[in-house]
Amino acid sequence: MLDDSDRRLLRHLQADPEQPVAALAAAAGIPVATCYKRLDRLREAGVLRGQRAVIHWPALGFAVEVSLRITLDKTNPRAFDEFHAAAREVPEVTEIQTFLGRVDVRLTVIARTMPHYQEVYRSRILTLPHIADIEALMHVATIKDAQALPL
Repeated sequence: MLDDSDRRLLRHLQADPEQPVAALAAAAGIPVATCYKRLDRLREAGVLRGQRAVIHWPALGFAVEVSLRITLDKTNPRAFDEFHAAAREVPEVTEIQTFLGRVDVRLTVIARTMPHYQEVYRSRILTLPHIADIEALMHVATIKDAQALPL
């Protein structure tokens, strides 16, 4: 589906998503008009899903990150759907992932302080439906946070 020009274009776009299309075209070695067409085609094909602002939440005062591994009570056939719907409503939950295996769901929760996290945990997380077990992992450091794909 992707040719070498598409891959070059995506590599340079990943490296600097804010660069003007003319600079992107020059870096990828294609004409500007072709660059626009290829970007449009990549969007239509679902390869490019948009551009967004990435906010560094610690800069806004959020100092605590916890990963919660949750096992759900699977005796209720609606457990996953009801849990996911309720978890989406918790503002401090920044990520929800589902898994196959012993752990069903992983939530990433951010908080300003440990007391704030305890409040979120007690009043919002523990009230989520169908929880059978929770394991909390306190985030200590990010070693690698690569968003770029090896193109």
